[in-house]
Amino acid sequence: MTDTPKGDRIAKVLSRAGVASRREAEKMIEAGRVTVNGTQIISPALNVTVADQITVDGKPIEEPEQPRLWLYHKPVGLVTTTKDEKGRETVFDHLPNDLPRVMTVGRLDLNSEGLLLLTNDGGVKRKLELPDTGWTRRYRVRIKGYLKDDSLTPLTKGVTIDGERFRPMEVTLDKQMGANAWATIGLKEGKNREIRRAMEHLGYSVNRLIRISYGPFQLRDLKAGEVEEIRPRVLADQMGWTQKPKLSPKSKRPKRPRNS
Repeated sequence: MTDTPKGDRIAKVLSRAGVASRREAEKMIEAGRVTVNGTQIISPALNVTVADQITVDGKPIEEPEQPRLWLYHKPVGLVTTTKDEKGRETVFDHLPNDLPRVMTVGRLDLNSEGLLLLTNDGGVKRKLELPDTGWTRRYRVRIKGYLKDDSLTPLTKGVTIDGERFRPMEVTLDKQMGANAWATIGLKEGKNREIRRAMEHLGYSVNRLIRISYGPFQLRDLKAGEVEEIRPRVLADQMGWTQKPKLSPKSKRPKRPRNS
């Protein structure tokens, strides 16, 4: 029985240092862009410690940051990717310039808006995306058509669409306004275009979709394009960390979008 190598996987260390997500870091390693103690590596199957000297493209990586989390009010018309093959603007094109490198927790599609969580830590990202975390994502949804109290009941029992099973949703029909109805819908997981596909399955179309909360984190009055950091101690409590990070003086007021 061999001893477990000391330290952490190199891709995890690169992610925590804000270089890239773990998956992107693995691609960088395979492309030969990373060296450890002066030796180029091409496999992510390597553990490193704080004593190792790591460079990416010839530059030493920075000290790992404390895990951080931000609330971002995503506007309509931005895609939630770092780069878009169609040349469309991304959320990263509009974040404040003084924000460090961040990753999104899940996604909101091009025509959806509202709360998008951002983090600098791959471990935080993975934990918050897991359905088993138990956090409900809530949305305000405007639906074209005239709905009755029981129109959306099938969604509360779960539906299967094109062979894909959607978990039961929390559904509240709020009000009818002319030819549109507003509903509040809660999900335990966030499959691609889940609410829109579920509505189409019932014969309706969604013409506005706003995420208003993600677990305990609320959109509240955050304006479109603004970013607000969650205080480190609040994040630690929600993540269940026993050792709480120090309070950061930066985690106070909302940051304006880059183009404002």
